[in-house]
Amino acid sequence: MAYEWITVLGIAFIFIMNTLGASSVFFFKKGISEHAKSIFFGFAGGVMIAASVWSLLLPAIHQTQEGGALAFLIVPLGCLLGGICLQILDGLTKGLQFSKNINKNPMDNVGLRARRKLFLAVTLHNVPEGLAVGFAFGAANVTGNFAGYLSALGLALGIGIQNLPEGAAVALPMLKDGKNVRQAFGYGFISGAVEPFFAIIGYYLSSVLITLQPWLLAISAGAMLFVTVEELLPMIDKEGGVTAGAWSFMLGFILMMGLDVLLG
Repeated sequence: MAYEWITVLGIAFIFIMNTLGASSVFFFKKGISEHAKSIFFGFAGGVMIAASVWSLLLPAIHQTQEGGALAFLIVPLGCLLGGICLQILDGLTKGLQFSKNINKNPMDNVGLRARRKLFLAVTLHNVPEGLAVGFAFGAANVTGNFAGYLSALGLALGIGIQNLPEGAAVALPMLKDGKNVRQAFGYGFISGAVEPFFAIIGYYLSSVLITLQPWLLAISAGAMLFVTVEELLPMIDKEGGVTAGAWSFMLGFILMMGLDVLLG
C-alpha cells in the first residue's frame, strides 16, 4: 500500500515523544531537592487526572452511548476494576524489598512504592492509547482511503504530543538524589514502549479488539485515579498554605486537559 509509510510514521511518533519526555531527567544529574520532588509529584498527579478524564473516561463513555440499556455500566465497572487491580498491586508491593538500602528508611520505601505504582499505572494507561492508534491505521488500511490515513495520523500526533508530559511525569518522580538518572529514564522509556507494541497489535486485530476498547479505557482510568489519590497527592509537601506542589498539580492538569481538548 502506498500509504504504509504514514502508519510507520504515526506509530514511531508516539514512542519518540514519550522518550523525549522521559529524557528530561538528564537535566537533573546533580540531584533534586524535596521541594522539587513535591513539584514533580504534583505535576504527575495533575497530568494523570486530566488524562484519566479526557483521554480515557470520556472516550469510553462516548463509545458506549449506543450500546444498549446496560452499556452504561461498562465505564463505572471498568473504572472500579482498575482501582481494584491497583489495590491488589499495593498489597503485593508492600511486601517487596526493592533495594538493600530502602528498608532503612520507611518513608523512602513508601516513596519508592508510589513511584513504581505511578509507572505501572501510566504504562497501563498507554495500552488502550496504543490500541486506539492501531485501530485507526488498521481501519484506514481496510478502506485504502488517504483521508482515513490522515485522520489516523492526526490521532497519533495528538497522543504523541500528550506523551511528552506523560514521559516526564513518570521519569522525574523516579529521581532520588540524582543517583539513578538512567534508571529513571528507563522507567519513562519503558512506560511508553508499550504504545507502539500495542499499536501494532491493534493494527492487525482491529476488527476483533475494538469491542474491548471501552473496557480497556475505563480500567486504565480507574488505575490512574487510584494511584494518584492514594500515592501521588500525599507526596506533595504542604508549606504554609498554597504550595508549589499544588500549583504544579494545577499546571499539569491544565496542560494535559488543554492538549486533550485541542488534539482530541
